[in-house]
Amino acid sequence: MQRFRRCRARATLSAALLISLAALTGCGSDGGKGDASPAAASSARPVSGPASGNRSASDAPSESIGEIKGPDGVVVSLTSATRDKGGFVTVNGAVINRGSKPYTPLTWRSKETAMKSQSSVSGASLIDEAGRKRYLVLRDTDGECLCTTGLVNIRPGESRPVFAQFPAPPDSVTEVDFQLPAMPSVHIKLSG
Repeated sequence: MQRFRRCRARATLSAALLISLAALTGCGSDGGKGDASPAAASSARPVSGPASGNRSASDAPSESIGEIKGPDGVVVSLTSATRDKGGFVTVNGAVINRGSKPYTPLTWRSKETAMKSQSSVSGASLIDEAGRKRYLVLRDTDGECLCTTGLVNIRPGESRPVFAQFPAPPDSVTEVDFQLPAMPSVHIKLSG
């Protein structure tokens, strides 16, 4: 009888923990409209892909600070380049496939062989022409980029969000060029 009570107590405790965990998980959600701080973005390591809310090209951001037109109808539309108090710059935007066939941007990754994701924007850079400096995408403690990964099979008419974080140039630098490998660069203004 005592064994039955212990088992029942454990089952009740397990159920209570599961309910609490589910409640905590649900309480933190604000429908994706809350603070998408770079610190949260870097610790959560967002992945663009089928599970991350792909959008059609017509849903692509309308406010653009710069646009890169690539091969096969692929467009990268940048929506913000924001300085953060932590000493870095976060660039946000979307990859839009206006072409007629699926696109996987393998050329956009860095040439580092240790990178786990083979389809990312890890090769992106910010270029300060006046200061003659190039800022590369930041890495986490595992050596992975603080950027969008999992960019595979972007279908025609599809739009996927992208981001990349860089060390911040000096405060006097207000404009930089954003560059992806094998793509033309685009001149953008830094805000914040």
